[in-house]
Amino acid sequence: MGLIELASSNSFWRGVDYYKSGKVIVWRKNEKDTYSGTVKGSYGKRYDVFVDVEHPRKSKCSCPFAADKRVICKHMLALYFTAEPKALEDYFDEMEEYECQLEEEEERQSIEHKQELLKKAKLMSKSDLIEELVQAWLKIEEYETKRFY
Repeated sequence: MGLIELASSNSFWRGVDYYKSGKVIVWRKNEKDTYSGTVKGSYGKRYDVFVDVEHPRKSKCSCPFAADKRVICKHMLALYFTAEPKALEDYFDEMEEYECQLEEEEERQSIEHKQELLKKAKLMSKSDLIEELVQAWLKIEEYETKRFY
């Protein structure tokens, strides 16, 4: 798992915000896949940050949230995105593709479900169909009535 996947949703989005707001004051590449820098936090406080892309749990930040813990904070992500902006772009591209796949799957399942219901309806007698329709209307009315209370 990488930095993004290990971060909480809140840390991720705050890290994106810090990156876009230019909160990374200074940074440098240390060796392959490691970066150090200073990130401006809330109320102008500055935090020392170390990011290890290859081993994210070795990343460190002097902020209260991450100090002496093995968590990924917004400052780490801001530094990471500053050093490797393509990582954020790639992540957003992956999420967009994933959402498209989900929508396609939901559409496929909806079509299959409708086909199954049509098959079932064709096998029913007219009186059974009328009974099912009335029951469905009653359930809809019950649902809509409960929704407003």
